[in-house]
Amino acid sequence: MALVDKTMQPAPARLVTIAISPLKNNSRFEWFLEKATELGVHQIIPIICERTEKQHLKMERLYSILESAMLQSQQAWMPVLDAAEKFKNVVEAAAKTGQHFIAHCEADEQKIHLAQHVGIASQRMMLIGPEGDFSPAEIALAKQKNFVPVSLGDTRLRTETAGLFAATILCAL
Repeated sequence: MALVDKTMQPAPARLVTIAISPLKNNSRFEWFLEKATELGVHQIIPIICERTEKQHLKMERLYSILESAMLQSQQAWMPVLDAAEKFKNVVEAAAKTGQHFIAHCEADEQKIHLAQHVGIASQRMMLIGPEGDFSPAEIALAKQKNFVPVSLGDTRLRTETAGLFAATILCAL
């Protein structure tokens, strides 16, 4: 098969980053990566939190999953997949521009549904914690660094479901 035509596809105007804790169950984390790619997430950062059980990832396999999902969904851009990073480092290195959110399960009167917070910012970042949630210290640090606590609804979601839900809202709105 010969190349017939080529077109330059500009980078997406909206850059969505999902920083998510790796899961004990590899297949569930891989499923999240596949679906986030299909939705058009720009960057995925595996974050190591106090309660993260799985801290080592097979990056070559994960890149393969991203590439396959990108091709299957006819995306022009593959998400950037960072090496696993400690929660504190990710939060402190977050860009000073754009919108920053943290979804957690602790009672918090300030939490409003994510869909009601999404504005016109071209850069959006969401923190999704491990099974067992973020620790109170992690939540406090994120708030201190201007991450807005948000709700993802009335039910408690698994990590990969929360990540996908947030990716859907942040990519679509």
